[in-house]
Amino acid sequence: MITAQQLTKRYGNRTAVSDLSFTVRPGTVTGFLGPNGAGKSTTMRMILGLDSPTRGRATIGDRAYAAHPAPLREVGALLEARSVHPGRTAYHHLMTLAHTHGIPRSRVEHVLDLTGLTDAAHRRIKGFSLGMGQRLGIAAALLGDPATVILDEPVNGLDPEGVLWIRTLLKSLAAQGRTVFVSSHLMSEMALTAEHLVIIGRGRLLADTTVADFIRESGAGTVKVVTPEATTLAGLLSGPGVDITRDTPGTLLIHGTDAEHIGRTAATHGIPLFELTPSAASLEEAFMELTRDAVEFAATVEGAAA
Repeated sequence: MITAQQLTKRYGNRTAVSDLSFTVRPGTVTGFLGPNGAGKSTTMRMILGLDSPTRGRATIGDRAYAAHPAPLREVGALLEARSVHPGRTAYHHLMTLAHTHGIPRSRVEHVLDLTGLTDAAHRRIKGFSLGMGQRLGIAAALLGDPATVILDEPVNGLDPEGVLWIRTLLKSLAAQGRTVFVSSHLMSEMALTAEHLVIIGRGRLLADTTVADFIRESGAGTVKVVTPEATTLAGLLSGPGVDITRDTPGTLLIHGTDAEHIGRTAATHGIPLFELTPSAASLEEAFMELTRDAVEFAATVEGAAA
């Protein structure tokens, strides 16, 4: 189990993480989400003892990472796949790590096979593609058969087969009772992989909930309405936070209010409805809605009005 308690990290006048508390429990894949600059990598570094918090503390299995006598056997982590000696082979890189913890060669061979790198085991790492580098980083994270796995953007550079493989692997690790904490910018993949979410923005906790509850409660869905009095209904529903667009003549796509309110409004004013269909939000839509005001680097669409 991973526990963050009031984690705070300041760099001069800039606060990267502020009073962040959450728990990552075993037996489930927990997704760690947030816009660029939200503080995800800084938080992971503090959990792993690579950065010291300005305030607060993080523990893995009730103790700090550095307090584990054999950390590779307790915690497997991938933060930067390319932080390896390029002149070594994959096999020798893993054997070097294994020697530090008395891990047998058979385990090295096992994780090479598990990550699909057996045929590339004796190639120099400098010739690896981005995806192969990711696989090697994951192999290193799993080398000690750890109870806790922390992966930062593990699908980065993987092809579709690799993405499916890592999805299956993460679910399998959680099913074995391990603690799995993984960050990603791919919302569609997180929707298929994670069961629980920890979402931060500008270094602060925005949500700590299940994927299903987060999507259901986001209010980011759209309601499709078909009516011969579309203009009248749109005028009645217009207001702060309500976005109404026309799809086809007589069809409204309404965001920011629910089907019940739309139906009651139409009934009160005698407006016939031929269709009233709510559409559940996707994880991406719910995430964008939640983090709308927490994006540090906001871009504009070329040609959009100022």
